[in-house]
Amino acid sequence: MTHQGSCHCGRNKFEVEGDIASVTECNCSICQRKGALLWFVSRSALHLLSPESDGSVYQFHTHAIKHHFCPHCGIHTYGEAKTPDGNTMAAINARCIEGIDLQAIPVQHFDGRSMK
Repeated sequence: MTHQGSCHCGRNKFEVEGDIASVTECNCSICQRKGALLWFVSRSALHLLSPESDGSVYQFHTHAIKHHFCPHCGIHTYGEAKTPDGNTMAAINARCIEGIDLQAIPVQHFDGRSMK
C-alpha cells in the first residue's frame, strides 16, 4: 500500500510504501518533545515528492540520525539512519500520513532515554 504524507504547510511531501503494523513511541530527549509516532521502513520505501533541499536536517549527540523537518512550519516528517548491519532505514512520523486511523495502530514503547 502507498501512503501519502506531508509536513503541516505541505512544502515537504512524500510517499511511503508498506503496511503499518505498528508504530513506536520513544521517550528520548528529542522524540518526547516532538511527540512523533514512528513507523520504521527501509529508506528505499520512502519517496520524496518535494526536493530534499526544501527541508532541513537536525543532528545531535552522535550524529547517527538525520532528523528531517520543514524549516517553514517546523514539522518533523521523518528521520533516517543506518542499522547495525548497514541498511539505511527511515523512521516516518505516522502523524504526518494522510487518511490513517492512528487509534487503530498498536503503539510500541521504546525507552530511548536509557540508551547511551
